[in-house]
Amino acid sequence: MYPLIKNLLFRFPPENIHYRVMKGLRLLHKLPLGGSLLRAAFDNKTPGLERQVFGLTFKNPVGLAAGFDKDAKYIKELSSLGFGFVEIGTLTPLAQPGNDKPRLFRLPADKALINRMGFNNEGVAAAATRLKQRPSGLIIGGNIGKNKVTPNESATDDYEKCFHALYDGVDYFVVNVSSPNTPNLRALQEKEPLRQLLQHLQDLNAQKPAPKPILLKIAPDLTDEQLDDIIEIVQSTHLAGIVATNTTIRREGLRTPTDEIAAIGAGGLSGLPVRERSTEVVRYIHKNSGGKIPIIAVGGIFTAADAQEKLDAGASLVQVYTGFVYEGPSIVRNICKGLRR
Repeated sequence: MYPLIKNLLFRFPPENIHYRVMKGLRLLHKLPLGGSLLRAAFDNKTPGLERQVFGLTFKNPVGLAAGFDKDAKYIKELSSLGFGFVEIGTLTPLAQPGNDKPRLFRLPADKALINRMGFNNEGVAAAATRLKQRPSGLIIGGNIGKNKVTPNESATDDYEKCFHALYDGVDYFVVNVSSPNTPNLRALQEKEPLRQLLQHLQDLNAQKPAPKPILLKIAPDLTDEQLDDIIEIVQSTHLAGIVATNTTIRREGLRTPTDEIAAIGAGGLSGLPVRERSTEVVRYIHKNSGGKIPIIAVGGIFTAADAQEKLDAGASLVQVYTGFVYEGPSIVRNICKGLRR
């Protein structure tokens, strides 16, 4: 059924149809028995998939990656689709429009997306207000970043503002320094700036009555030496874990014609083309940390086999984004059934 619907949806610009579909999902959820019907159709009912990771209990290991519900507008509806957890954001202190449109592109031949959204969001305060009405039983992560106009030397202030604003509304945090779509953001992955940022957030966290897990989201384009630095910093700052990986700036091996890729221009590539590299990064971190760093794996997960590949490489949890677009609302149920088998 979904392949037919997808063919129709893919006739429309991807960003426009994303919001139309989510608004339609919200309307359906508000109808009498609408939420119950969604849960009956798509919620995972497979037992035995609970996970205890960084002090939290996940009903299943399949989450929704950041970027899909940036502003926490649809968490109730997404909860009805069976996700074990939902990560909102990336959020910034001030609202910002993001980059010029068009900024989201499909590559159907590669089962991929290219985006250069640029942290478009309504600001962290708006999301924090919505989270006061969050559904019970759903674990929510808060992915935080800096505003485009904030220079890197002041980036810590932006992350601090987001941390304080979201603290009461989320279960864990993800520090995003790996998006390719905010100028100079990835420079914060360099060893000393990153250490200082993470240590500052951990110091703030320690002052809270109940510290929340803080994770770091990294790019797939890091060298082994840079990954070694990441491992050392995460361990020395006692971070709760790593999200591996964000989108890639690489374009090798794509089936989409090169002239089409060139016409799209800059942006982060996600989906099937990043699956292998994402798994390599997960495996490298797991092996070289002695399995001591919990990892949320994201990148090219469409099926239960894809998810199992990440778990076998050392991940504790997985997230989907592009797979959700291509496989539809049954993706969580199908992955969980496959993992149980």
